[in-house]
Amino acid sequence: MSFAAAATFLVLLATLHFIKPEFDPSWNMISQYEIGRYGWVMQLAFLSLALSCLTLVVAIHSQVGTIWGRIGLALLLVTTVGMTIAAIYVTHPITTPKDKMTAHGNLHGLGFILGVPSQTIAAVLISLSLRRNAAWSSARRALLWTAQLPWVSLVAMVVTIMVFLPLNGGKFGPGVPVGLPNRLYIIACCVWLMTVAWNAIQLGKQRS
Repeated sequence: MSFAAAATFLVLLATLHFIKPEFDPSWNMISQYEIGRYGWVMQLAFLSLALSCLTLVVAIHSQVGTIWGRIGLALLLVTTVGMTIAAIYVTHPITTPKDKMTAHGNLHGLGFILGVPSQTIAAVLISLSLRRNAAWSSARRALLWTAQLPWVSLVAMVVTIMVFLPLNGGKFGPGVPVGLPNRLYIIACCVWLMTVAWNAIQLGKQRS
C-alpha cells in the first residue's frame, strides 16, 4: 500500500502538469495546483503521500531497532500529519503578500513546515537504522543513496530561494525559479518511500 500510494502521488502530480498548464512549473510550487479547477487532484495527491508515509511506518516498525530509527518513524508520522493538513487546507497563490494570507493559507504553510523537515530527517534516520539490520543487507546501497536525495533537493530549494528572492524584491514570482527544486524534492521523497517499501515487500516474500 505504501508503494502504491507513493506511485499514485507521482502519477497525479504528472497529470496535473497537463490538465493545469496555467501554472508555470519553473516558479510555481506543487501546492499551487490545489487552487482552482481540478484542485481536488492535488489534494488527493497529498493524501496519497500521507497514506504512503503512514503505511510505511506500520510495515517496517518491527525492522527498526535503534533509537534514532524510532525517532525517524515518529518523524514520518509527523510528515503524515503535515501532508494531511496540506491536503485539507488549500494554499494561496505564491504571489500573495503575507498580510493577505488567510487562516487556510497559514494552515497549509504549517503542513509544509511539519512535513518537509520531518520527511527529510526521517529518511536518513530510518535508512541508517535499517542498514544495521542484517535482513536488509541487500538493500543497504539503495537505502544510502535514496536517503540522500531529499535533503540534497531541499538544500537546492533553500539556496534557490535565498539567492533569487532578494533579487526579485523579496517576492515570489517568475524571477524565483523554485519550481524545479520543489518538484525534485517531492519526487526524491517518493523514490525513498518506494525503495523502502519495495525492499520490505521482497523481505516479506523471502520469509514466506
